[in-house]
Amino acid sequence: MPTALYVAGGRAKTEFCVIDLDPAGVQVIPLARASALREHCQSGRPLWLRISGLAQPHAIRDALTILGVPEVFHPLLLDVPQVTRMDSFGDVVTVVMHRLSFSRDPTVLVSDQVGMVLLPHVLISVEESPSPQPFAPLIQWLQTKTPPPGAEDLDDLLHYMVDSLLDPLLPMLEQMANRLDDLEEAALRDPSPKLLSRAFQLRSNLREIRRQLWPLRNQLMVFLRQNQPILGPEGLKGFRDMTQTVAHLFDTCEMLRHQCDSVTEAHVASTGNRMNQIMKTLTIVSTIFAPLTFLAGIYGMNFEFMPELQWTYGYPACLLVMALIAMVQASWLWRRGWFVDWTSTRQKR
Repeated sequence: MPTALYVAGGRAKTEFCVIDLDPAGVQVIPLARASALREHCQSGRPLWLRISGLAQPHAIRDALTILGVPEVFHPLLLDVPQVTRMDSFGDVVTVVMHRLSFSRDPTVLVSDQVGMVLLPHVLISVEESPSPQPFAPLIQWLQTKTPPPGAEDLDDLLHYMVDSLLDPLLPMLEQMANRLDDLEEAALRDPSPKLLSRAFQLRSNLREIRRQLWPLRNQLMVFLRQNQPILGPEGLKGFRDMTQTVAHLFDTCEMLRHQCDSVTEAHVASTGNRMNQIMKTLTIVSTIFAPLTFLAGIYGMNFEFMPELQWTYGYPACLLVMALIAMVQASWLWRRGWFVDWTSTRQKR
């Protein structure tokens, strides 16, 4: 029996990379196997271990054991998917987040999990799937930092990693807001069933983003009240600023969710106007033809003695009377504004 949920295309290959915070210069060292970590641990220098891909969970467990990560935290890094969370226990800080992005279709949201563990001299990040340049700005910051980074900079590095996962969300929400504006305009101009399905997809994406932000919003406040000793002043300041960022993103999601409701309401209103226009047209036709049907019914009766039947000009006179009645009714309805089409296609500016 399978032990985990099947992932289309299989799990990504596990790769290890050590960023050694050497006082002489930061070194980026790829590792072929987890056992090679022992040499770096013996040096006593602060390390950042980057693990990408979950295809070899046993190798990842070995690496976590070598670095002294308690076994109770292993499932947080290996089991996917998980809700966003931030925990601290003793001198260990764990963060589980999701890297969100759009696929080729902007309406499809892609999520891969990123787990992080901060120990006194080690920072570990486990990525569910590798990205082309994962945390490249952070590595450049470490390589150019003066004085060279040390163990006291690991908490700043954790903050920057979490912040880098939150940074793409605001442009994504802005893109979704632009799409909702276009959908709302299209719903008023020319409503169609496809608009509702697109609005529903965007609403589902917003619900997923909100589901990732809600736990982080609460747990950040709890985390800051714990006064974790492993975090320095700069790290605490960064996480305090992060609470405002998360709150702003959460409020933006709520605003866009209401905008999704506006698209639906605009579609319903526009469709209702079109239905009213159809009913008005049918009413106009029925009103004009009602007296004509009355005259046709009278002269269609099978009575023997009808004066008009013996009149030479009776037939054209009846048609003329019917035409005059139709013209008078149409003119009266026109003056009352019944022929105005309120559902005509609006020109897009």
